[in-house]
Amino acid sequence: MDATVAAARVGDRAAFGQLWVELSPRVGAYLRSHGVGDAEDVTSEVFLAVFRQMGRFEGSGAAFRALVFTVAHRRQVDWHRQRVRRGPWVAWDDAGHDPAAPSAESAALAVLGDEWVVALLATLTPDQRSVLALRVVADLSLEETAAVLGKDVGSVKSLQHRALARLRKELSGKPYPREALARLNPRHA
Repeated sequence: MDATVAAARVGDRAAFGQLWVELSPRVGAYLRSHGVGDAEDVTSEVFLAVFRQMGRFEGSGAAFRALVFTVAHRRQVDWHRQRVRRGPWVAWDDAGHDPAAPSAESAALAVLGDEWVVALLATLTPDQRSVLALRVVADLSLEETAAVLGKDVGSVKSLQHRALARLRKELSGKPYPREALARLNPRHA
């Protein structure tokens, strides 16, 4: 990633594209894990903000990834603040039918899985959720995660430990979504 960041710093469009391809899925997952309803739009905003700073950025690929997730973290906080001021977010739904859309059955399975993960993450404190998302989804080190959140490494370790213990407790004895669906409809086993 170091070479790609260096190329983007001097304006190489292909390098910008490669950085987007490499990091945007992780940024989107991070935002969704924090309940951001329009994660794709916010992901675009994150990269626009980061790419505007590219000429001034100095550092390695790891430092660039940390910068991206610092901006993503701030944008998700801003998104939630706006929801408090403006009310709940409602997605615009195009009334047109998309013939390439997935079947209702596969869409329902995907939604159930996503809802299950979001509900599971909702059992964590916001700091625990941020630490797990940055460590697992963003693949940041303890030091990078601490820098993004403005905490010391010891606090990040503690938050990660407590979050994993909480998830372990939540998952013990509970079926995963597919298992729960299999009991309702054996065709999905």
